Amino acid sequence: MNYKYRACSERLRRYIENFPVVVISGARQVGKSTLLAHLLPDWRQVVFDPVVDVGNARVEPELFLENHPCPLVLDEIQYSPELVPCLKRRVDQNKTPGMYVLTGSQQWSVMKSISESLAGRAVFIDLEGFSMAEISGEVSSKSWLEGYLDDSQAFLKAPQTQLSSTRTLYEQLWRGWLPDANQLPQDLLSDYFSGYQRTYIERDVRLILEVEDAQLFGRFCQLSSALTAQEINFSQLGRELGLTPQTAKRWLAVLRETFQWFEVPAYHGNSLKKITGKPKGYVADTGLACHYNRISSPEALSGHPMLGALFETAVMAELRKAVSILHRKPQIYHWRAHSGAEVDVVLERDNVLYPLEIKATARPSRKDTRGFQSFRKYFPDMKIAPGLLLGPVQQVEALSEQAWMVPWTCVAEDV
Repeated sequence: MNYKYRACSERLRRYIENFPVVVISGARQVGKSTLLAHLLPDWRQVVFDPVVDVGNARVEPELFLENHPCPLVLDEIQYSPELVPCLKRRVDQNKTPGMYVLTGSQQWSVMKSISESLAGRAVFIDLEGFSMAEISGEVSSKSWLEGYLDDSQAFLKAPQTQLSSTRTLYEQLWRGWLPDANQLPQDLLSDYFSGYQRTYIERDVRLILEVEDAQLFGRFCQLSSALTAQEINFSQLGRELGLTPQTAKRWLAVLRETFQWFEVPAYHGNSLKKITGKPKGYVADTGLACHYNRISSPEALSGHPMLGALFETAVMAELRKAVSILHRKPQIYHWRAHSGAEVDVVLERDNVLYPLEIKATARPSRKDTRGFQSFRKYFPDMKIAPGLLLGPVQQVEALSEQAWMVPWTCVAEDV
């Protein structure tokens, strides 16, 4: 399969050149090992296993490191946590850039232990599935989001193009963003996702949670994905499956800590008005969500009740990926008032708010910008940039005085 250039590659190179330890976290099959094989072809690599003690790393961690000198890639480090204190001692003795690169597919206790033990010694990168720019092979030095955040007015006046794609929106949502899913023939994807789900539950979830009923947890994954792009309600999640809200909360934490789920907190600002405080939850990959919910083909998404939620999930994931490679990162929120007014995404950077709406329509209208109007009324004293409505549209165009529609696959010129 062809290698696709990853947007974080140059940042990763700079980290390796300047820090002794780099930690790359991400879900299964997002391409961590492949990325390192291309960037660091001459480095030794050890892949750990949940069952087999590779190289006696758990029993004799010091001896293992003696026999595996730097520079070294330690893949799936969560399966050999005994190495962490030994790595700390070695780094303290010889704080040379480019000693170790660690990868992990969990944020659970081991990865948290690494973060605490290697504080000041390591930097961290979260790797997600492909972005649209990576899929199209058009990764640029500056994303449209950076242009919008740096100077929104100049961004809206500058010429814009779109990423090229040979796929329809429906096919891309149905395939999702995992590297293998973007290169396999369409008729093999159901088998691929079935294998992914089984491996994930049997190798990751059971080790973390000791779930006895794998089938029930699989149904929990299905239900969670069906509720993507909604405010999280633990009682609803538990009630559907006969679980307590506490169990639902714990299981959702496992999805989050294994990068199968992410959450966006609510924005409050300084307002004392009635604003909801629940986070919104999103399944990490729309391809897996389609598999969980038995959406059998791209064509089946046409008119499907989940289409809007899946599109919002995809765009939100794109925003997260774009934010992850920025030097000056904004905070990401959503906003909803008790009256029902809402804005899908609110970015905040340097005390400026950037409201974004996500609509799966090629023909948005002025009424789709009502959330922006309500948001400005709730926060009259805040500096708020022009709102953007992101959708499968063909061009940048004004919808109102303070709202513009923008293609979700927009490519910005330098402004």
